[in-house]
Amino acid sequence: MAFVISAISCSNDVEEWDPSGGGNTPPPTDPSEEVVWHERAKEVFDLINQYYRISSGTWAGLYNESYPKGSENSSYLWPYDGFVSGAASIYELGYDIDYTSLVDRFSSYWRTSGAVGVGGYGSTTDGTNGSGDRFFDDNSIVGLDLVEAYRLTGDEKYITQAGQIVQFLLSGEDDTFGGGLWWNESKKNIQGDTDSNKPACANSFATLFLLEYYDICPDAEKSEVLAFAKRLYSWLVTNLRDTDGCYWNDRQASGDIRTVKYTYNTGAMISNGVRLFRITADQSYLDDAIASAQGSYNYFVKPNPGAGLALAYPSNDPWFTTKLVKSYIDIEPYYKAASAYIDTFVDFAEHAWNNARQGNGLFYEDWTGTPEADRDKQLLMQDAALESFGMIALYKGEKVEDKTE
Repeated sequence: MAFVISAISCSNDVEEWDPSGGGNTPPPTDPSEEVVWHERAKEVFDLINQYYRISSGTWAGLYNESYPKGSENSSYLWPYDGFVSGAASIYELGYDIDYTSLVDRFSSYWRTSGAVGVGGYGSTTDGTNGSGDRFFDDNSIVGLDLVEAYRLTGDEKYITQAGQIVQFLLSGEDDTFGGGLWWNESKKNIQGDTDSNKPACANSFATLFLLEYYDICPDAEKSEVLAFAKRLYSWLVTNLRDTDGCYWNDRQASGDIRTVKYTYNTGAMISNGVRLFRITADQSYLDDAIASAQGSYNYFVKPNPGAGLALAYPSNDPWFTTKLVKSYIDIEPYYKAASAYIDTFVDFAEHAWNNARQGNGLFYEDWTGTPEADRDKQLLMQDAALESFGMIALYKGEKVEDKTE
């Protein structure tokens, strides 16, 4: 069934986007007006549907990779998944959107086999079937959305679909470097190929998916799923954890560690530590998570007086940052300092709303307010704003009273 969107216009209470008279910079929010984050999230949702949604033809119901449209027929799996994640927050907040049609469109990326004879989601689609490479991080993130879809709708088909991903993940694990998943099923242990690596993203998000799936999976699967998650968690701590609690990016086929750090890798591991503590009551998992929360905030959040910000999250890859902040929300009940980390992000998001938007209302990659000609076009950059505003609204306990538009 095609996804039918609501009217693009917002309610009368939403802060209207009007860039006239000030270039692309909107007027600052009146401090006397209450900020309603769910309305902002819904506005971004509507803008994405206005500018990115494919309304007809083979790829109808999917979304373009960029705006203006590039050469791709539709987006890669990752940006589509990012949109579904954001849409879940809109649905949970109470907006009447066709959420299940979005989730069900994941089937367009499904491939029955690839380099390994197990089904999994491909990075691209012909509109009906998956194609392209199959990445273990992509599949785990889809799995997280399927678990969320079950929790929001109660439809048990999403449990079955999530369970299929477990088998694909198992196909990526081997004994090289003592365990862990490779990034791409076609790039296992190829010397001299930098894409052949065991990365934090594949392993941390697989762990997160497994721990989320553990809560809803059939009892007969629970022992194996938890053991798999623990193996991956242990591998990450042993191989990619720095002394500050943050995680390096990957271990190459050569054995070398690529020491760049990204927010989402550490964020996923904070969330994993919290979940493992809840499941096992082992304090060491929570201690790891707290140390990583402290270390990540110190590492990634810096003063930026040039942008008018006392503290700012990184100016690149805002979708990555959403995963770090989600982990701060996860750990806040056990580590109260995380409240300040979240407040800093809310201020950063407010700055982005007022200073980091294009003339059509879409967002820059850099939330401090500097445009970037190419990456600003990407669907993933808009996904980040959608998911962030929805996440803030849920954190603040907002709810849409009237689901109708």
